[in-house]
Amino acid sequence: MTQLTGRVHIIGAGGSGMSGIARVLLARGIAVSGSDAKQSRRLSALEPLGARVYIGHDPDQMVAGGNPDVVVVSTAIDQSNPEIVFAKELGIPVIHRKEALAELVQGHIGVSVSGCHGKTTTTSMMTIVLQHAGLDPSFVIGSEMNESGSNAHQGSGPHFVVEADESDATFLALPTKAAIVTNIEPDHLNFWQTFEALEQAYVDFMIKPMERDGFTVTCGDDPGVQKVLHQVQASGARVITYGTEPNNDAVVTLLPQESVGCVFTIDYGGATYGPVQLAVPGRHNALNATAAFLTALELGADINGVIAGLEAYTGAHRRFEFRGETHGIRVFDDIAHHPTEVDAVLRAARNVAGNGKVIIAFQAHHYYRTEMFMDEFATALGLADFTVVLEIFAPGETPIPGISGVIMAGKVPLPAGQVVFEPSWSAVPELLANQAEPGDVIMTLGGSDIGMMCPQIIDLIKQKFADVD
Repeated sequence: MTQLTGRVHIIGAGGSGMSGIARVLLARGIAVSGSDAKQSRRLSALEPLGARVYIGHDPDQMVAGGNPDVVVVSTAIDQSNPEIVFAKELGIPVIHRKEALAELVQGHIGVSVSGCHGKTTTTSMMTIVLQHAGLDPSFVIGSEMNESGSNAHQGSGPHFVVEADESDATFLALPTKAAIVTNIEPDHLNFWQTFEALEQAYVDFMIKPMERDGFTVTCGDDPGVQKVLHQVQASGARVITYGTEPNNDAVVTLLPQESVGCVFTIDYGGATYGPVQLAVPGRHNALNATAAFLTALELGADINGVIAGLEAYTGAHRRFEFRGETHGIRVFDDIAHHPTEVDAVLRAARNVAGNGKVIIAFQAHHYYRTEMFMDEFATALGLADFTVVLEIFAPGETPIPGISGVIMAGKVPLPAGQVVFEPSWSAVPELLANQAEPGDVIMTLGGSDIGMMCPQIIDLIKQKFADVD
């Protein structure tokens, strides 16, 4: 049953996923209105495309010019929201974003990318390789790609690539021909309650392509995937594993490189592909690229276009994003907000820095996640040479006793003076700049807006070396 007709009103339209849905609806000629609690670049970008958007949640504005035909909400929107309450009073259907996204994908060859880490990067890579293979896919991604500056597009080709979110079971609602699972770890247990429930959801997701005679591509190196793989294979689902270990269907071999990025080959089906030269660094990105490569290959994409697409990929917003360089000091930002992500990013940063130092600021996101992974976060942060820990970013949440930034900082295994807890946001840029010397790498990490301090860090470094110049 088609629900996305007439005018669609989106509550939280500035969100990464919701703004993507709005973009595709507008491209299909469907009228869109939307609201959000605050102004943002994503919300503002919808207006030139034809959307009517406003700040604040006001029922009168929602029905200005007539009632919307359907209202779309995400899990993040509380059911007491005045626009939701008013829509229900008027009998206007209120649907979850996963229903809207599923309807958009319907009729396409659905490519759904999931996993605890690497979803955005892998979805972006998947999109780029299909584009370079001349297939013009539609896509909805959780962040903007550097190449297009957009997080969504209505393509002319048969494929629809989606960052399939596991946080609220969205990935189970999507019509999926090809599924990618990058890894499985405990997260979002505020929704799933237990890791066992989340694991079962991943099993269901990996089996789902059987409905469309499809397949699943997953990382066989990952312990979480290994734990459920037998159950998935026992279902009769077609599964292709990849990784650096020799028991995988596709084996990734990392090669020495002389520049930022990574170089690797892929052995699959009796053939060796590559070497592939990625512009983004890290073993984790070689694995993400392999997932996209295998999926595109199985979908029949031109192999030369696929490799060219991978090599053309320059990253996504807040995924090891280069923010600037001055006096030989490079500044990057990354959304890493899980210890496995922090670990992978800092190992990649170490390769980028070479003989230079890795200097970081980190802000944890959510009390519940920090409580679950306090020790793991601390261990990962110890991979840097100098670490600044901020207070936990958890707006609207009730603090958990014993869970704080200062306690995390005390657990980081670095010598005294090389780890600092700094409760004042405004003091952090100077702390980082003061530590930096030519050849060093500075990174801001976390699920908050911590990357907003990067321009100030660069300016402070310039000031620091002004006398030398």
